[in-house]
Formats: sequence, structure tokens, C-alpha cells
Amino acid sequence: MRILCVCGMGLGSSLLLKMQVESALRELNTRVDSVDIADIATAKGTPAELVITSPQFADMLSGMDTPVVTINNYMDKNEIRQKVAAALGLDA
Repeated sequence: MRILCVCGMGLGSSLLLKMQVESALRELNTRVDSVDIADIATAKGTPAELVITSPQFADMLSGMDTPVVTINNYMDKNEIRQKVAAALGLDA
């Protein structure tokens, strides 16, 4: 499974989100093939099984076949863990 963390420019906040998602996956004892980052324009053409982003970018990704998970607070480990677990069908 490939998870894609998306922000406007594909630099700062997507990298922070990637690190938080990787931490959540470790806490959930779950492995995925990769957790990658992308900017909003590139994300639509990047294959992934799950996209994670902020609510402000979710509407821009609405045409994708890939499920999109929105995170309100990138520093809230509980929110990230719970939403990643729900998207993957795991118990948080």
C-alpha cells in the first residue's frame, strides 16, 4: 500500500504529515509499502491507495478514485492515528 501526504507545495506541511503518519503506523503496528509526499497538482496523477491532506485541499482532490482522509491538526497524534486506523480498517 502506498500512502500519499499532500499539501500545496509538497514541501513543509506534507513532510510533517508524512512523519506523523509514519509514527501512527508504527503505533498501530502496521506496515505499508511507502508514505510519500506530493504537491496538490502532482497528487492527482500519482498512484496511491490512500491520500491524506488538510480539509482545504481535500476539495481539490475530489475527482480522484483514491480515498482522501482529512487531518485538521497535523500535531494531533490521536487524530492522525484514529483517522489512519479507520481508513485502513484497523482498531485505533
